Amino acid sequence: MISRSPSSMKILSLIYAVFAWLIVAIGTLHMLATFRLASGSALGRIWFFGSGMAIAMVGALNLLHRTYGQSCPGVRIVCRAANVLLTSLAIVAGTVTGARVTQCCVVWLLLGGALILSCLPTQRQSSSFNKLSYFGNAI
Repeated sequence: MISRSPSSMKILSLIYAVFAWLIVAIGTLHMLATFRLASGSALGRIWFFGSGMAIAMVGALNLLHRTYGQSCPGVRIVCRAANVLLTSLAIVAGTVTGARVTQCCVVWLLLGGALILSCLPTQRQSSSFNKLSYFGNAI
């Protein structure tokens, strides 16, 4: 069982940020690799580039979820759905294309880790966040 102490929540949040940034980096590398493709049609290269954009966007969505997921249920739901779909797609793509074991392990662990971290409960707003001071006297 995962402890909900502030220090363990900070560590999990840091790990989640690292995973999210690594997903953005993989998406960026995927887009840059498009220009190195010697074979394939123009349409295939466009789809390859678009796939890299989608990967990077899921990484960015995880960064948004990490920051705003507690207060924005829509971001939380969309992020988790995107993680499930991207992880599933990566498993199918790695299996169908015959990717090397190391490639599969790195990508699957990264995406699966982000999926798991996005589903963990987050720490509640800090006690220093005072709704009365935030909203003024309107409440």
